[in-house]
Amino acid sequence: MSSKQRFIAGAFLVLATLGPRVGAGPYVPAIQRGSIAITLQATATGMSAPDYAISPPGDPSRLFVVEQNGLLRIIQNGTLLPGSALDLTTKVQPPLIASNANDERGFLGLAFHPDFNNQGTLGYRTLYTYTSELIPASTSPTYAAPNGATQGYKNLISEWKMSATDPNVVDPASRRELISFGKNANNHNGGTLAFGPDKYLYLGTGDGGNANDAGASHIEPGGNAQNLSTPLGKMLRIDPINPTLNAGNPNPVSTNGQYRIPTDNPYQGAGQVPEVYAYGLRNPYRFAFDRANGQLIVADVGQNNIEEIDRIVKGGNYGWAMKEGDFLFDRSNGTIGAAPGNRSPGSPAGLIDPISGPLGTLEYDHTDGISITGGFVYRGSKIPELFGKYVFGDLALRAAPTRADGRLFYADLTTGLINEFQLPQFANGVLPNGLTVHGFGQDDAGELYALVTNTPSNGAGGIVYAINAPEPGGLALIGLALIGCARRRTRRV
Repeated sequence: MSSKQRFIAGAFLVLATLGPRVGAGPYVPAIQRGSIAITLQATATGMSAPDYAISPPGDPSRLFVVEQNGLLRIIQNGTLLPGSALDLTTKVQPPLIASNANDERGFLGLAFHPDFNNQGTLGYRTLYTYTSELIPASTSPTYAAPNGATQGYKNLISEWKMSATDPNVVDPASRRELISFGKNANNHNGGTLAFGPDKYLYLGTGDGGNANDAGASHIEPGGNAQNLSTPLGKMLRIDPINPTLNAGNPNPVSTNGQYRIPTDNPYQGAGQVPEVYAYGLRNPYRFAFDRANGQLIVADVGQNNIEEIDRIVKGGNYGWAMKEGDFLFDRSNGTIGAAPGNRSPGSPAGLIDPISGPLGTLEYDHTDGISITGGFVYRGSKIPELFGKYVFGDLALRAAPTRADGRLFYADLTTGLINEFQLPQFANGVLPNGLTVHGFGQDDAGELYALVTNTPSNGAGGIVYAINAPEPGGLALIGLALIGCARRRTRRV
């Protein structure tokens, strides 16, 4: 059977599942399969748990892939290079338990300075990582866990330089630690580092872990996310260049002397954390800036019921733990009430709800997934009908006994509608082999990648899939078949 015949066979198979999924969620309507079909090309296989991928600015040939186990890998011209650009396995294991597929710690984030390829600038050959690591004896994190709680590890941003002799190797001796956060619980670590159009570095932090924004390291009343005296549950913004190298910079130097704080950060009063840009977040594991307009889009992981997509603005309060999505949240028991729940868009005043439009709100409940995995606004050229839409996914549809069956979605940021991609190459239009969706990647051309695995971070089930348009013949067939199905449904009415 030719590749086109296999594609057409898959197209017929998926037609049977294009209708509504069985049953609607108890809180919001179920996500429907949309009109956009994609194919997934395995660009790299045999990886562990790839969770993020990005290209250096202006570099069309290389995609750097973060593996949760501590390795930074390079895909160059579509081929996974042997070895690694950076090996942090002994730094992140422990605290990462690599045999536990549910462990949220490890190597989580990567960002290249916007001037990475500009010789003569302070950002030349400079990159940043975000990792979970043990706290060395006789040292303290920049920000200790609240309440003096026991700290098992820290999450930290580090600066690195590429090797002066090998462009595919990070100089292991160049490390400079910028900022760190002591952690009591093992979950809710955030994970994304990204530079904004302002050339400042942004980091999303989780609320400290546990449930209900409560526990030993959570400030009361209200929890960490609503408290401006802790960096947890926030979007942070810093000027990461070593202050000793830019003495004329007007931004004030941080208390530890390793970075600067933008003068227009909104919370610099007494007792407030000056790095805070926005707050009220639960676990903003993945976020991205839209290349076209600079908007900051974050996928905030929910607790028991609602996953959400937000547009972050300076000084914004995104509601956690007073709200989960646009539903009122009860911290005492972790619920949002019986269906249809305590839905309360626009209230209480001063809180920013998920992105919405005339067709809906960018949120979904746990009949459609268990943990949102944020991606990117598509600005590539391979799939014109996807241009401007937010591509993301969910870790898994099944949570127990082992998480499985990740999903791939796209959202219209104007209409407020979420749809599931058609995946005609796979049986029933779903990812094969129980794959879970851990992250996404974006290359220099704006094309996207889905990062999946079905093994823990010590395994070899990780795949980097390039997201492509289907073959033209197969796509046309899907369209004709859908028209036929619609006509047959009309006759039955």
